[in-house]
Amino acid sequence: MKLQDIAIARSGDKGDRATLSVIARQPADYPLLERLLTVAAVKAHYAGIVRGEVERYALPHLGAVHFVLHAALGGGVTRSLALDAHGKTLSAAILDLALPPQATVPPQVPDNAAAGAASGLPTLPGDLP
Repeated sequence: MKLQDIAIARSGDKGDRATLSVIARQPADYPLLERLLTVAAVKAHYAGIVRGEVERYALPHLGAVHFVLHAALGGGVTRSLALDAHGKTLSAAILDLALPPQATVPPQVPDNAAAGAASGLPTLPGDLP
């Protein structure tokens, strides 16, 4: 199981710093993100890309863990020769992180028919009962 099975991610840039947010798909998965996504784990995952410090901010009210990656963009957009000087693909890279077997949880697949019935909304044609 990979991080993409339980989370989404967004990244951005400011100068030579990249920002990275990893957000749990389900609130119940946030404690796993908080436990596994440490500064050391993120720094190791981006070895060779992030040359500076990594700062971590836990955002439990959003179900997210946010990172600031210093010296991560080859000097910044106007100075870097990197193909991704903006750091936009850093979020895709973190989602490929394999979760340890003891930490995995079954994937949460929405049941459209059950969700529609529980909400009182009509289900769509083709939804299974």
